[in-house]
Amino acid sequence: MKKKNQTSSSNKYWLAGLSLFCILLMVLSLVSDKPEGPLKGIAGITVIPMQKGINQVGIWLGDISDNFDTLQDMKKENDRLQKKVDELITENNNLQEEKYELERLQELYKLDQNYADYKKTGAHVIGKDSGNWFSNFTIDKGSNDGIKVDMNVMAGSGLVGIVTKTGPTWSTVRSIIDDSSNVSGMALSTSDKCMVRGDLMLINDGRIRFEQMENNENKVQVGDQIVTSHISDKYLQGILIGYISEITVDSNNLTRSGYITPVVDFKNLQEVLVITTTKADLTGKEVK
Repeated sequence: MKKKNQTSSSNKYWLAGLSLFCILLMVLSLVSDKPEGPLKGIAGITVIPMQKGINQVGIWLGDISDNFDTLQDMKKENDRLQKKVDELITENNNLQEEKYELERLQELYKLDQNYADYKKTGAHVIGKDSGNWFSNFTIDKGSNDGIKVDMNVMAGSGLVGIVTKTGPTWSTVRSIIDDSSNVSGMALSTSDKCMVRGDLMLINDGRIRFEQMENNENKVQVGDQIVTSHISDKYLQGILIGYISEITVDSNNLTRSGYITPVVDFKNLQEVLVITTTKADLTGKEVK
């Protein structure tokens, strides 16, 4: 109880002292406004510097407040601008995607016109085997859309592959680069026939192999087109496969072989055209 009374008395003394100090400052402030007087010097030494200090503190606090408001405004503006930038980036990405899709569709349209004799339907690629290449992949059209096994598939500027399996709403396609693919082809300039064989190792170099072309007097050279031949049992005639990039005479001196640069980008297939007529439909023969 005694300690509490001592603390209370101490607080009273501090309060009284501060009150007297404030009264003294007020008196000195009033005296400092007078042109003359004995306390003018004391006021000049004590009150005026304190007033200047307080004013400086006030100005500093005011600057901090203004800077804080400015910082908050800048943050809000930065957030608004960042949101706008994000919207513009998204819009630009969408425009780029639409641009590339339009280019691909224009290629398909041109391809459709180049092979106008064949009826076709478009399809999207919705799945593929593991790896970098579209050697076997799935499209979003199936038996409900009239797709059948052995229908030829095209993209880019020519032949992609052939339908190997169908479901109600999907189909699988084996491309000509697959190791199990064999396509009967021919040189468009001379009609010399050959066999185009898939090879996933070779396609890493951007080429596929052809072989068994007769070594005769016909001049087949680099740059000549290789298309599907009329004797193919599954592939329709005249679909472009690619361009000869290398040709040599085999050691038996009876045949020639070499490499073809395919006209299809087998790394980036997104849309394809399916020819809705099979070779069997045209010949009336069922392929076993």
